[in-house]
Amino acid sequence: MKDLGGLMKQAQAMQQKLAEAQERLAQLVIEGTSGGGMVKLTLKGTGELASVEIDESLLAPGEGEVISDLIVAAHADAKRKLDEQQAEMMRNAAGPLAGMGLPGMPKF
Repeated sequence: MKDLGGLMKQAQAMQQKLAEAQERLAQLVIEGTSGGGMVKLTLKGTGELASVEIDESLLAPGEGEVISDLIVAAHADAKRKLDEQQAEMMRNAAGPLAGMGLPGMPKF
């Protein structure tokens, strides 16, 4: 029973660390870029789009499709970076229990 008690304490500590990591994730701000920096956008840690910057040289008539493609690419860049940071923070919070496949625990 000693081992079970120790495991429960580890699980509780990990839950606390995961909650703290989720709070830090919510505060993250990630920038994605495309077109050599001609389009920049910012995602919050929650995935919410916070801002979009478009280089004025793209605002010429007939550039709508290019702008659309660049926005999608910048979003994909930011989302990839956000996903990587989220996974790293959660792995760090889970510590030795990361990847054990415990019920109710996120997969990393």
